Amino acid sequence: MIQLIPAIDIIQGQCVRLSKGDYATKQVYGNPVDIAIQMEALGFRRLHLVDLDGAKEGRVVNLQVLRDICQKTKLDIDFGGGVKTEKDVEQVLETGAKMITVGSMAVKSPNVLLKWIEQYGAEHLILGADVRDERISINGWQEDSEILLDDFLQYYTQAGIKNVLCTDISRDGMLQGPSTPLYQKIMKAHPDCHLIASGGVSCIDDIIELDEAGIPAVVFGKAIYEGRIDLQELAHKFLILHS
Repeated sequence: MIQLIPAIDIIQGQCVRLSKGDYATKQVYGNPVDIAIQMEALGFRRLHLVDLDGAKEGRVVNLQVLRDICQKTKLDIDFGGGVKTEKDVEQVLETGAKMITVGSMAVKSPNVLLKWIEQYGAEHLILGADVRDERISINGWQEDSEILLDDFLQYYTQAGIKNVLCTDISRDGMLQGPSTPLYQKIMKAHPDCHLIASGGVSCIDDIIELDEAGIPAVVFGKAIYEGRIDLQELAHKFLILHS
């Protein structure tokens, strides 16, 4: 059964969502700590926490939000956004995150990420593959690289990475459905990776579609905050059955 991972994106300490990664489209949905507590109460065990300030500025900014959520819940948190140095990695893990999502660093400093894989273990790292037209985007989706998605995945899966978070930027925050064919293509080419689909989920049927397509996990956020997914119904269909 597909793993369900709610997302909390943070700007200036608030839970927000963007459309296609555009910071000008920011919508605020409340206190991230309160939302995380609610998620845990509904039966979720995992949380995708993104420091959008950090992604934009190239440094971890909202560490206090991570600390507060770790202190007030038992959620397994993967944290991304602004992690650039070994000190950042150690600080985020010591604060309580179970895993760290690394995207821009994987493009700009591959040797550093290879060192982190060896030093901290691939189980603590998620490769962030943010995609626009099948090319990798970096720096909070503000810049497109020339690196093709398949080449990117091939390089890092051979280096030991198992966990891959793939976000189709064109779908993110648009509530138009996930890029299921893209995720199926990835699974076919890289069957050993633990793929986390992200972007476009608009309703429970979208999650069912991904589950039936054999996608291991899904991250979603805006559909929750816009009331398009009834969390009680979702918990009944997936979480309770999975527990």
